[in-house]
Amino acid sequence: MNTATLQVRIVRKAIEAADTAVLELAPLADQPLPRFDAGAHIDVQLPRGLVRQYSLCNDPRETHRYVIGVLRDPRSRGGSVAVHDELAEGQVIRIGAPRNHFALVPARRTLLLAGGIGITPLLCMAERLAQAGADFALHYCTRSAARTAFTARIQAARFAEHVHIHHDDGPAAQRLDLPVVLAAPNATTHVYVCGPGGFIDAVCNAARQQGWPEAQIHFERFAAPTADAAAHTASDRAFEVHLARSQRTLSVPAGQTVVQALRAHGVPIDVSCEQGVCGTCLTRVLEGEPDHRDSYLTDEEKRGNDQFTPCCSRALGERLVLDL
Repeated sequence: MNTATLQVRIVRKAIEAADTAVLELAPLADQPLPRFDAGAHIDVQLPRGLVRQYSLCNDPRETHRYVIGVLRDPRSRGGSVAVHDELAEGQVIRIGAPRNHFALVPARRTLLLAGGIGITPLLCMAERLAQAGADFALHYCTRSAARTAFTARIQAARFAEHVHIHHDDGPAAQRLDLPVVLAAPNATTHVYVCGPGGFIDAVCNAARQQGWPEAQIHFERFAAPTADAAAHTASDRAFEVHLARSQRTLSVPAGQTVVQALRAHGVPIDVSCEQGVCGTCLTRVLEGEPDHRDSYLTDEEKRGNDQFTPCCSRALGERLVLDL
């Protein structure tokens, strides 16, 4: 876990839509919070030692507060339940400084596609694009009107005319038509997608089929694909990691991650999601070929084999030399 944290108070907690809680966090003292850019997230320290990442969804010009939205997910590893059931207004919690692995790229036109709670970072992007007078469209897909968070905010926003809301239970005519939305790939347009894994895959696959270059498709996942993780785990085997700075060699057994092996030998490393999603533990690889199992690095970055995420990725050979 990243040790650089700050204390904030939960000054507002509200149920924004079915199963979606919105928390407004403010500094304890009368001083500004660290600035952030659209697409940034924070680590939130929760009860029982849990640390989870949540996208900031308020106007990035604001320094007096951070706002996050959290969907209750019974399939989660406990973070969303802790937010909904154990955090309350007035409570003081610790968070990490904003980090951004999903930043906007300057473009003539921007397409934002959100699935469910994936709206959170894209709201922030819409705020920023509207401030800049940019050409963009935001497509927001939800199961139903009752499960559509931030409706009032969107309706009152300066960017309301750029937003198209699609409900799964609505008339067929208003549902998202990906081939139409993504029909005109060009070098001056970028696509951003966030939401459940299936939604992200559908958008990315449709974009690729329409001829969009990978460099113009940007996405952020909340969790690693479980099917891939299960398949990888079944084929795990032991290997060694050599730490170049300290000249130590450690064994990583089949049932242990590199991060767990490092911890067991007292080697500190920043880590947060432990699913290969956030990039906190990204480490330079000096020798050897990683078995990339993350959802953070691009395919091009993985082919470079000069960095990997030790929270979930492993080695294809017998040994990795790490810049640790």
